[in-house]
Amino acid sequence: MTQGAEFIDIDWAGRPTRIEHQWISREKSDKPLIVFLHEGLGSVSMWRDFPQCVCKAAGCRGLVYSRPGYGRSTPRPAEEALNMDFMHRQAQEVLPALLDALGIDTKADKPWLLGHSDGGSIALLYAAHSPQRIAGAIVLAPHILVEDVSVNSIAKARTTYLETDLRQRLSRHHDDPDSAFWGWNDIWLRPDFRHWSIEEEISTITCPLLAVQGLDDEYGTLEQIRGIARRTPQTRLLELPDCGHSPHRDQPDKLIAAISAFI
Repeated sequence: MTQGAEFIDIDWAGRPTRIEHQWISREKSDKPLIVFLHEGLGSVSMWRDFPQCVCKAAGCRGLVYSRPGYGRSTPRPAEEALNMDFMHRQAQEVLPALLDALGIDTKADKPWLLGHSDGGSIALLYAAHSPQRIAGAIVLAPHILVEDVSVNSIAKARTTYLETDLRQRLSRHHDDPDSAFWGWNDIWLRPDFRHWSIEEEISTITCPLLAVQGLDDEYGTLEQIRGIARRTPQTRLLELPDCGHSPHRDQPDKLIAAISAFI
């Protein structure tokens, strides 16, 4: 179990859903709140100490949580596949329900969202659909459309999961690694998911936005964040050399400095 992890139940899709979460500097109630949204195979523990380092540098408090199907949160039922709108549902149903259950008044205490990969896309969707309930967003390697490089890398991950010890390694971070992996992998490799796009939706975002991507990202080209900037002119871009799909692991110092200055 992640040190300092807590659990709270939300009502989602008509059933109780347990959400693993962790607070950072919760006592600093007068400081800005950053909510961390993990990647497609992430969880509270897979962030390691990055959220703590960000909150310390930026003088903020933080909330880290595992989405349903990940970490120690309620696993996805084996027979239940994710649908095309799975990121929309996280942005418009799960995240608001969690914030409400935790007593966070998002009108009076507008959170910053910091999302990585799928979590970045979820942050963008929340910002687009709840503009009065967000202070700003930082998105790391987000997806706004599906590219060949994304699908090819996710297909390789499938082979890795089947043929190596990846499942065993993921089991350190997820109660049900199959729930986490196959939920993510299956939907991204569905032929109809190639048409998934949030390019038009994000044009309504009005909050401050920092979009970050590594020049060596194996899951997306720079068109992902440059496409955001074309549609939301207030966006600041940070393109990091010597950096793959996880800027918080490959270039943590540069990233934390940029986030702190931005907030």
